[in-house]
Amino acid sequence: MKQEQKLNPAVNRLIALFAGLMCAACVLWNLEVPTRIGISVLSQQYMALQLAMALAITYLRFGLRGEAKKRVGILDGAIAAVVLAVLLYAAWDYSWLLKEQAYRPWQITLVGAVVTVTVMEGIRRRAGWMLFSIVAVFLVYALVADQVPGRLIGKELSPIRLVQYVGFDPNAVFSMPLAVGTIIVLLFVLFGQLLFAAGGGAFFTDLAMAATGKSRGGSAKISVVGSALFGSISGSAVSNVVTTGIITIPLMQRGGYSKRDAGAIEAVASTGGQLTPPIMGAAAFLMAEFLDIPYMAVAAAALLPALLYYLSVFVQVDLIAGRDNITASETDGLTVGQVLAEGWHFIVPFAILLGGLFWWRLDPQDAAILSSVAIILVGFLRGYRGQRLSLRSLGKVTVDAATSMVDLILVVAAAGFVIGILNITGLGFALTLVLIDAVGSNVIALLLISAVICTILGMGMPTSGVYVLLAALVGPSLVHAGIQPIAAHLFILYFGMMSMITPPVALAAFAAATITKDNPLSTGLASMRVGWAAFIIPFIFVASPAILLNGSWLEILSAVVLSLIGITAVTAGIVGYWGRKLRMAARITLVGLGTLALPLGFLSIPDIAHWIAALSAVAIALFLSVSARAELVSEKQLVEGKQSITGRTL
Repeated sequence: MKQEQKLNPAVNRLIALFAGLMCAACVLWNLEVPTRIGISVLSQQYMALQLAMALAITYLRFGLRGEAKKRVGILDGAIAAVVLAVLLYAAWDYSWLLKEQAYRPWQITLVGAVVTVTVMEGIRRRAGWMLFSIVAVFLVYALVADQVPGRLIGKELSPIRLVQYVGFDPNAVFSMPLAVGTIIVLLFVLFGQLLFAAGGGAFFTDLAMAATGKSRGGSAKISVVGSALFGSISGSAVSNVVTTGIITIPLMQRGGYSKRDAGAIEAVASTGGQLTPPIMGAAAFLMAEFLDIPYMAVAAAALLPALLYYLSVFVQVDLIAGRDNITASETDGLTVGQVLAEGWHFIVPFAILLGGLFWWRLDPQDAAILSSVAIILVGFLRGYRGQRLSLRSLGKVTVDAATSMVDLILVVAAAGFVIGILNITGLGFALTLVLIDAVGSNVIALLLISAVICTILGMGMPTSGVYVLLAALVGPSLVHAGIQPIAAHLFILYFGMMSMITPPVALAAFAAATITKDNPLSTGLASMRVGWAAFIIPFIFVASPAILLNGSWLEILSAVVLSLIGITAVTAGIVGYWGRKLRMAARITLVGLGTLALPLGFLSIPDIAHWIAALSAVAIALFLSVSARAELVSEKQLVEGKQSITGRTL
């Protein structure tokens, strides 16, 4: 059998060098080393350097279809060399180019053209045709904007002026999304890679197994808890599925869950990690920059919706286990105490991270650096289940962190193109007016249309790319309609992420289906059922901002209680089980009462009606629980009676 070819060792070393330089430059920039030694460096110069390395890695490592290469062709090698040279020149001479921008020198045209073409081809290879097509539509629009009829008419732009703007200007490619990606997100990716190299991934899985594995449906609960822990510090729902699903999906199948449900549960649990603080797939940092608010405000607002999301999934897997008689999981005798005794040192970097973000109010990048240093220290001193950091693994971690960031850097660079076009053509303002005029003052219609747009545009894109694109296109319309900015931006993030479990391009569900060997479309549809609450939670926090911790404690408590009861009741009705299997009438009643209990204020339903529905759902649930327990006792007594009679007969 012929051995699979690998990249030339010299090329691998070159890629490793570029990746190492990306991480080193990021750390040095955040430690303000250039300023401390008296060198003035613009942030755009730093971003140009990072983009140069990311594009060079892209063309050296990935082929035309986005696959890992076996060898580097002459064309891709030449493209990598050209883009590296051009962007290094831009990084070196950006100050002069910026001063001369009004005169449009040929150097800016060269930089803009190279950046525009190579970034577009890069996202086609790595992010797929969906994002490529969306950005291409905006580029074409910019060239013909002056000929578009109606309100979408825009400023006339020549091809040269267009590439000069989108491929060079600080308000386009070298704008906020690329800055956040290369300055903040890269550090958190490094943090995550260090954590898992030190054994943090195994620690999370073991902790989830010990905490939930011994309960009914424990195998699925391990998936939910483990994916939430892993996903909260990861930047990709698909990578969450692949990383944790290899362990949890077979565990669920052995436990008694169908392969369809097992894949759906893992896909939904992994997608939720992107909506869970502290990192939220890096979207939290982007959102803080877009809204010009502290990161802590974003994380605090996202907390309760994320808890509601996971509550719905947790309740559903528990009820499915009860309905299908799925028992506890194999935990190999693990206890929480044993896991913590062996892996307590992982608590130290997390405590430093959370303390830095929420207690000492450090900038996110400073908290990431401190927590990364803490992982390195404890990772060298203590191992976990045979995994321990070493000098060799530290080098590999640095390379893996930077290379895993390449896709994100390309996506946020392309998002910068879109933001630049919205600004220079005036399309951003025009889109807001068109969307508002289309629905008038009907907020519900605006939210429904926005939800559909977000789900469609989010298909096939990573978390950060989804958020940046939607924040620029849809966010202004929602804010203009009177929705609170933080609620509007979380709304678009939620529905952008729902594309991960919504066919036809349900990437997280399809990734899970490759592990379960089930039909991808069926797994996607099952994921929508398991994750149904994620489609309603955004409407809840738009209608009731108290869910975002924006209100009095009484308002927050009221909204949370109603949401908990409503989501639990609807979930029981969907599964068809609450202590016993439910008839269709009971299921419909629970779904109806649960829906009415949800605090959807814009439906003009009096608060008292929500509470009546909630209390009615609780009363029915109690009645079902008591009657199910009575039936169980009766059956047990009947069996014991039969055994007693049999014994006397013998």
